[in-house]
Amino acid sequence: MGEQPIFSTRAHVFQIDPNTKKNWLPTSKHAVTVSYFYDSTRNVYRIISLDGSKAIINSTITPNMTFTKTSHKFGQWADSRANTVYGLGFSSEALLSKFAEKFAEFKEAARMAKEKSQEKMELTSSPSQESAPGDLQSPMTPESINGTDDRVTPDSESRSELNAAPFPHGSTSISKHWEAELAALKGNNAKLTAALLESTANVKQWKQQLAAYQDEAERLHKRVTELECVSGQTAGIKTQKTELNQTIEELEAELKAKEEELEKLKEEVENAERLQVQKDSLAQQLHVSDSQLQNAELEMRLSELEQRLESSRLEDLSFRKSLRSLLELLDGKIYELNELRDNLAKLLS
Repeated sequence: MGEQPIFSTRAHVFQIDPNTKKNWLPTSKHAVTVSYFYDSTRNVYRIISLDGSKAIINSTITPNMTFTKTSHKFGQWADSRANTVYGLGFSSEALLSKFAEKFAEFKEAARMAKEKSQEKMELTSSPSQESAPGDLQSPMTPESINGTDDRVTPDSESRSELNAAPFPHGSTSISKHWEAELAALKGNNAKLTAALLESTANVKQWKQQLAAYQDEAERLHKRVTELECVSGQTAGIKTQKTELNQTIEELEAELKAKEEELEKLKEEVENAERLQVQKDSLAQQLHVSDSQLQNAELEMRLSELEQRLESSRLEDLSFRKSLRSLLELLDGKIYELNELRDNLAKLLS
């Protein structure tokens, strides 16, 4: 009994702008659950969507409604009772087609239910009209209690006038029959009122249960989304860790090559120092020697030594700069790796 969900999907919900009747206004910031509900008590189908505790769609499906696909992922329908047009944006064309199929199916079911209800009302009203003498009305139905029955029923004044009308002499049996019929009508009315109150209480309870189920479903959906995000982040972190490991291996290999180059430069510096010593001794010999030829040769050798020394010094400076930048890059990568390790530790905890 009561209202039960029979089909659910997720979509972005829109309503037509009441001023322009052209632009769409979003009623939800993100995709929400849109469900078809069947109310077995009233035998009607409804489309309901909640954004938190706010109902953004509450549309009863009628036989004259039409769901229209306006694009591959968007559809709309007009609700004359709500005086608006609803629009749904889906993530895929398959979801839109499935929703449209369900709309057509439940629209047909609503049409058949309405026809059966009309036939049942005609069948139930015919015997009572035949059996009731004079202007006596048939018992009130639940629809008339709810104010939805279109048939004309007598008000309290006309009933009192009917009950107070004088009967002809010798019609005591007819009067008793009418009184018994009226008592039966009152009894039926009281039973129907009690049933209506009970169904109203049940509807409230079912609505509370539905709200609780929808809150729980929304919470579980958010949890699933969070877990999917965490799973995606974990895969990304693993990929990043692998890339960092490869980068560290490359940096270690480059650092090793730089260390070997540094050793070579140290040897060249030592050679340069030895050459400087030789230069000094040659310079002394240059001062002592009187030969111009030896002086020229010594100057040439001295110039060569100075050039080699300057070249060695420049190479040493260049190597030191590249080594310093390499060390800074390595420090940055180590810092990123530490941050990655901390993030992994937080995820595990």
